[in-house]
Order: sequence, then structure tokens, then C-alpha cells
Amino acid sequence: MNRRTLGALLGAIGLTLPWFVHWLSTFLTDRTVEGLSTNFTVLISGLSVLGAAFLLAWAAETAERDVPRPFAIAVLAVLAVAPEYSVDALYAWNAGAFAGTARGIEAGNLAVANMTGANRILIGIGWAGIALFTIYRHGAASDPSVENRSGFLADVVTVQRDLALDIVFLLAATLWAFFVPLFGGIDALDMAILVGLYVTYILIVLRGDIEPEEEHVGVPAALQAQPKWRRVATVLLLFGYSGLLIFTAVEPFAHGLESIGTAIGVPSFFMIQWIAPLASESPELIVVVYLVNKARSTAGFNALISSKLNQWTLLIGTLVVVYSIASGAYGVLPFDAKQGAEIWLTAAQSFFALGILANFEISVREAVVLLALFVSQVVLEFLLIREALTLPVDSHGLLLVYTGIYIVLGTALFVSRRRAVGTLFARAWQTMRAALPRAIAN
Repeated sequence: MNRRTLGALLGAIGLTLPWFVHWLSTFLTDRTVEGLSTNFTVLISGLSVLGAAFLLAWAAETAERDVPRPFAIAVLAVLAVAPEYSVDALYAWNAGAFAGTARGIEAGNLAVANMTGANRILIGIGWAGIALFTIYRHGAASDPSVENRSGFLADVVTVQRDLALDIVFLLAATLWAFFVPLFGGIDALDMAILVGLYVTYILIVLRGDIEPEEEHVGVPAALQAQPKWRRVATVLLLFGYSGLLIFTAVEPFAHGLESIGTAIGVPSFFMIQWIAPLASESPELIVVVYLVNKARSTAGFNALISSKLNQWTLLIGTLVVVYSIASGAYGVLPFDAKQGAEIWLTAAQSFFALGILANFEISVREAVVLLALFVSQVVLEFLLIREALTLPVDSHGLLLVYTGIYIVLGTALFVSRRRAVGTLFARAWQTMRAALPRAIAN
């Protein structure tokens, strides 16, 4: 293991140590350690979740060398959304534990806020930002995925056509998401559709023997080079340690954010929607930036699209399970009309982004529009909440306006690129046909 790789591993562990020492002292003394302010608690618990997410991702990648591929894919599907799910599961659990009360309804709203925030950050900052970084970084000319074209901001990043299956399944999940708010909450039908889509996707990947291009670099590559006994022991240790940190740190982190939001006059859902997901999404975005900087933007973009598919299916679909377990009986995870609009906006953003990728590329112009729409909506909503700006619509209405903008732009893209869309579905069907039993395919 070279010095740079060792430094990355020790750096991630270092992020977790302040919280681990704090938690260990409370566990051993069986009492609460006094003297930590809310701000400091949020800082060290948030850094712990960040560091644990790195360790968890590295452990999962390293484990691919020693476990059967079907098992690796199933485990990685869950681990990919683990940091986001930990916060969402906390609020879904509280919503179930206090079902029927004002506290339960608020917790349900916070679960939706975190979920929609994580998904919109992944596209608005992740997809758009990585595309721009890919094109404008030093040495972009050596990256085969970058194509220079004449015209204003016309350069593009191309993505693998093998991602047609991912894009089609993500589109199916996106279209279903528009119906979720119409039934007053996330229910068993949503779980069946969304989780069913992901399970079907995984089965097709396995049956079709698709081998996504996974390029292990840095810490995972170094750990995979170790002797098997040391590698396995390290993976188990990283899984256990990072799992413990996420389990113990996520509640004080989330509740601390609520307290900070209340103290500065910002609603809890706004803090949970944007600040908490940034911590959980940061490891993946940093790893993708690393891959792009090494002229491996194809692998990086593939990871972002796969992560979006995970979050838009598993993350949403399983919340009703947590809610029902906490309440002691099956129930629908409730949320108010404002959070319903958040889901519509998130689905509309996804629809627009998929329209961009329908021809397997994203241009600088498209990335700038995607980023500008995301940033402007967040800033305008924040200013409305702080009463620093007056608009003809309130915060709820602003979400609906942006939803309409995304839908109009997305529809225009799908219509203008209908031939590319046809090719997209044809390639996805070829992959599915290859995975289906011959009798069914014929």
C-alpha cells in the first residue's frame, strides 16, 4: 500500500475517531457525556457518517474479490444507499412509532425531505457537476468519453450504451414516482413496484451476464492485493466499524440539524433535505471525481447512474417497511401536500435528466441548465422561507412551477430525440431478451 492510499484510509478513519471516542465513553460509563454543544455534536457525528461511508464503500468493493457475484451485487445494492437510508430509516421509524400524532406526521415529512434532497443532489450536483468537471479538467483531451464539438458550449461527455438498461429502469421508476403523492403516502404498492423494478433489474443483470466495467483504484485496489486472510479480516472489520458508527451517529446528527435549523429560523425539513444528504453523498462524489481525474469518467458516470437507480427504487420502496415495523402493524407512511410536491419535483428533475441522456451523452449546455435549475430552486426556496424575497407564489407553488419547467423541458427532449429513444429501448430490450428464458423471449 503506497503512502497516498494509506493516507486516504487513515484520513477516513480519522474523520470517525472523535465520534467513536465520544460514543465509547458514553457506552462504557453508561451515562451521557456532558459538555458537547449541539453544533459540535453535529460536526463530529456528521464527519463520522462521512468517514464511515468511505470505509463502507471501500469494504464493499474489496469484498467483490472473495464473494460470489450475485451476492456481491445484492449486498452492494443495499450498501450504495446505506448512508442516505440510515437517516431516512430513522425518521420513518419515528413516524411509525408515533403514528397518528403530530410528531409522527412531522417525522414522515422529514423522511420524504431527506429522500428527495438526496436524489436531487445526486442529479443536480452529481450528474451536472461531474459532466462539467470531466470536460474542463486538465487533461480532458486524453479522455475518450469527451468529444469536442463546434458551437456554444457544445462539447459532450458520452456514456456507455450498455447503460440503456439502467436508463430504461430508472425511467420506469421515475414515471411511477409521479403517482406516489396521489395516494396520500408511500404504501405497499409503491414498495412492490419500486423494489420489484430493482429486483427485476438485478435478475436481468445476472441472467444476462452483464459485466459492468468496475475499475478499482486507491484503497480497494490496495486491499484486494493483500493476502486473503488479511483481506477478509479487514473487510469484516471495516463493515462492523462503519456500521456501528452509522448506527450510533445518525440520530444525534439528524436531531442536531433539526435543533440548529430551529435556532436560526430555518424549518427542520430544509436542513434535513439539503445538509444531511450532502454528508452521505460526498464520499461517492469524491470517488467519482477521483475516477474522472484519472481519465476514467465512463466508470465514474456509470457509478452515478447506478446510484440514482438504487436510491430511486430501494430507498423509497423500503421506507414503508420500516414505518410498519415501528408502528406494529401495516401502515402507509404519511406526508403532507408540500412533501408531495417535493416528490413531484424530484421525479420531474429525473425525467428531464433522463431526456438529456436519451442519446447517451450530456453536453456542457445541458449540464449548465441542469445545475442552474437545481441551484436556483434551492436558493429561491430558502429565500422564501427566510422571508427575504417576495414572489407571486409561495414555497409550495415554487415547487410546482419548477416541476412544470422540468416536465416541459424533458418532454421536448424526448420528442426531439424520439429516434434516439427508440434506439435506447431497443438496446434495453436486447439485454432483457438475452436474459429471459428462450421460450418467453420468442
